[in-house]
Amino acid sequence: MVTASLNNYRQSPRKVRLVANLIKGKKVPDALITLKFLTKSASNPLFRLLSSAMANAKNNFNLDADSLMIKEMRVDGGSTLKRRMPRARGMAFQIKKRTSNIILVLDEKK
Repeated sequence: MVTASLNNYRQSPRKVRLVANLIKGKKVPDALITLKFLTKSASNPLFRLLSSAMANAKNNFNLDADSLMIKEMRVDGGSTLKRRMPRARGMAFQIKKRTSNIILVLDEKK
């Protein structure tokens, strides 16, 4: 079992989960092809995270990349950046810029 994580990625978890749910449970080569041709902006960081996890499995654990599958792909909320937008009559409106923590677990297909 190989894990990789991406912390405080500057996109909301709701948007990242759309991409993560597409590749959950797939074999690694199929997931890489899916992410490569997807037009969502979250697909590029997830592609890099999956490539990194695959390289770790190959170099550190001597696992074959073709036999790996995505066992778990979890997208949680990270820290929220709070910003202000000026509004009418001297007021301010709060803007929440959300971040995501992504956890990826690869396992061998048996």
